[in-house]
Amino acid sequence: MKKTVVVIGNGMVGHRFVEQMIAFDELKEWKVVTFCEEPRAAYDRVGLSSFFAHRDAEKLMLARIDWYEAHGVELHIGDRASRIDRAQRLVTSDRGVTVHYDRIVLATGSYPFVPPIEGVSKRGVFVYRTIEDLEKIIDYGKQSKTCAVIGGGLLGLEAAKAAYDLNLETHVIEFAPRLMPRQIDDAGSKILVQKIEDLGVKVHLNTGTKEVIGKGRVEKMVFTDDSELDVDMIIVSTGIRPRDELAKECGLDVGPRGGVTVDNQLRTSDPDIYAIGEVACHDGMIYGLVAPGYEMAEIVATQLTGSDASFVGTDVSTKLKLMGVDVASFGENEADPTTTHALVYEDPFGGVYKKLIFDRQGKRLLGGILVGDATDYGTLAVIAKSGEDLPCNPSELIGASGSGAASALGGADAMSDQAQICSCNNVTKGDICQAIESEGLFSLDAVKACTKAGTGCGGCLPLVTDIFKSQMKKAGVEVNNNLCEHFSFTRQELFEIVKINEIMTFDELLCRHGQGNGCEVCKPAVASILASLWNESIVNVDHHTLQDTNDRFLANMQRGGLYSVVPRVPGGEITPDKLLVLGRVAKKYGLYTKITGGQRIDLFGAQLHQLPDIWEELIAAGFESGHAYGKSVRTVKSCVGSTWCRYGVQDSVGFAIRVEQRYRGIRAPHKIKFAVSGCVRECAEAQSKDFGLLATETGYNLYVGGNGGAKPRHGDLFASDLGEDEAIRLIDRIFMYYIMTADKLTRTSVWLEKLEGGLEYLQEVIIGDKLGICDELESRMQRLVDTYE
Repeated sequence: MKKTVVVIGNGMVGHRFVEQMIAFDELKEWKVVTFCEEPRAAYDRVGLSSFFAHRDAEKLMLARIDWYEAHGVELHIGDRASRIDRAQRLVTSDRGVTVHYDRIVLATGSYPFVPPIEGVSKRGVFVYRTIEDLEKIIDYGKQSKTCAVIGGGLLGLEAAKAAYDLNLETHVIEFAPRLMPRQIDDAGSKILVQKIEDLGVKVHLNTGTKEVIGKGRVEKMVFTDDSELDVDMIIVSTGIRPRDELAKECGLDVGPRGGVTVDNQLRTSDPDIYAIGEVACHDGMIYGLVAPGYEMAEIVATQLTGSDASFVGTDVSTKLKLMGVDVASFGENEADPTTTHALVYEDPFGGVYKKLIFDRQGKRLLGGILVGDATDYGTLAVIAKSGEDLPCNPSELIGASGSGAASALGGADAMSDQAQICSCNNVTKGDICQAIESEGLFSLDAVKACTKAGTGCGGCLPLVTDIFKSQMKKAGVEVNNNLCEHFSFTRQELFEIVKINEIMTFDELLCRHGQGNGCEVCKPAVASILASLWNESIVNVDHHTLQDTNDRFLANMQRGGLYSVVPRVPGGEITPDKLLVLGRVAKKYGLYTKITGGQRIDLFGAQLHQLPDIWEELIAAGFESGHAYGKSVRTVKSCVGSTWCRYGVQDSVGFAIRVEQRYRGIRAPHKIKFAVSGCVRECAEAQSKDFGLLATETGYNLYVGGNGGAKPRHGDLFASDLGEDEAIRLIDRIFMYYIMTADKLTRTSVWLEKLEGGLEYLQEVIIGDKLGICDELESRMQRLVDTYE
């Protein structure tokens, strides 16, 4: 005879327990009965705010009703379990349904806490918790103009976004001195407030609500400082309280601040009754996020089906998009100065704040806060949770834009199979790889459906995608290389779309050919495309916010939030007067100076507020930015050539200056380096550059696709004994062809290796004009040269 487990509550966590019981109960020993108080079965409460866009409850459902029937689950919708008789082992519902149980799993969740504010019960005051709440907000919003949201936490900001989307004048009222006080610090809150107020939403910090005034309905709010705000409706989002009343009534132990007390096996004071999710109080902690609840559900299902499992607590890492702003926190987000060091990056112009917390030795990442750019959240959360020593310097994990951490750590391929990728569903890299191989999965959606990875908060989705693509590549399967979730095109396809349709801005491209708001992947990639075609200044209002922080400041961010400045020195040639200027500037601002590998002088240690003054002095002396930070042409290195060297056969310095003056500042999928050597002794190391020119008795040999760095590559000989004009013409063509066809963040070396037909094909296109595009390549390059500012 089957045993019966009664699941009280059919929210996200209760539903996850039902799913896990079905999956783990291979011997079919258990009958599952679940009571659902709401008028519909389990739905995605994390994605609740999307309801304002589609107004379709079906799109949020976690499973259809026939799914429960197919798996033999007895589901009671719209019927609250109202009594537990522990002596008789019976559960009774409001409708009089009585079920005998062997085990109970309490998954009753929580309810919205409404502070005892005078007048808060007036018409026009809402909470933000269920689909029914949202339907009421939408309906009432039709007759309103102004809405105030009490509470500046996660749900409060989601509610504010909902009011904003209803075209209401929106105010956020937060009692604490910062938004999201449990997740981010004051500096992160400052950036978040700035981004939110840029949308037109007013944020009131350090503000308590004393009274709601109105004749029957909301008309005005009175704050504790006696100031007032005229409003038509109010959404209260001041936290949650566990739904533990049923547990109290049947005599179970509860915590001093509520919540059903559980042990490491998630058993209550009655060993036949378990509690999971927001109703459970484990070691004095109530977890208000879905990921810990899912972990609890799996642990209880594991125990009931015959295996051992324990819950020892978990972190509360989370990544959300609030009011269109990425916000994430993971691990320890407060730095203890006695045991940790914090590395901070702050860009008030781009609206980005990052704080990573390390141990005192800088060997382990402990946690962090990301506001405005959470691209690296998945990678950083994984490495923090692993507790392993870092394979790189801490400073390599924090940068102006995303993918810095992934690159520094070697990407998904470098992670162990035991690395937890999806904390919401406890999925490791090994789980994903095994599922792809054993189940024959050939799409990302199939991987998500099979493993559940990426189906929770979504913060791990970039890593899941990287693992999937890596596995497909190993299997020789072609994969989708769309730029990101906002554009269903590759970079090459977007380049053609922008070119053919003469699209001039990111917003226009997104409106016509994309979706959503854009992200830290597509914004700089599209900015590069626009620059490569139209070459407008980055200070143009349409492009400024797309650029990396370093681009906007014309400087490289270094340790401690300081910057380095690298003026351009074409071909490495510099006059004594200009050397004196660099010395005076360095001395005046206390900058450390160093000769770079590209034959320039780097000025380190500039503070952000000093950069405008530094550049003003350098520009007045005839300098310009050397673009040492951008995905663009960096340097043209040269030896002294025939002018000074007894072995030199060509004027390598003069030609290097000509090359650098021609291609300076041109944007590309990745950084570009040139070199010109005056003889075969190769003092300028031209054969290790993207474009290398090696002097011969009759001209120059042109090499392409070389690079130094972690994986050096010798350039390929493309053409021999070229005159300067012919070399320039071929470089124009190759460079522009690379810009048009390479994927984002792809060096010329990788591009050439991946190019079908390789070097021989490239020679046919560039020299033989196989595609009939050489005139276009030259004219487009000439336009970039002519429009350089």
